[in-house]
Amino acid sequence: MFRSVVSMIHVPDVRKAAQWYVSIGFVLERVNANAGVLNWALLSCGASQIMFNAGGRSRAAFRRDVDLYVHVNDVEAVRRQLGEHVEIVEDLHDVEYGMREFIIRDLNRFWITFGQAL
Repeated sequence: MFRSVVSMIHVPDVRKAAQWYVSIGFVLERVNANAGVLNWALLSCGASQIMFNAGGRSRAAFRRDVDLYVHVNDVEAVRRQLGEHVEIVEDLHDVEYGMREFIIRDLNRFWITFGQAL
């Protein structure tokens, strides 16, 4: 019945959000603009996709309403690749549900967890 679910996150600046995600390895697939202002973007990460839509607000809250979880084949390599280019919320650690993870914060303060099964 269902084929897939794609998250849409509302952000203050779609162009900046898309550029930031491309800088960490996502692929920009499509965009839409109105009067020259980017108001929507579709990005991919492996077989997954995420959409950004205009209209979100910045917040200083420690944790936002949406987190992203990215399954990776080599979490240590991803951590090395991102290096000091991102804000680390929690560095590499093992969790009780059988994953090795680290968590970063994006430019809009959303958390992105990268995880690999132990």
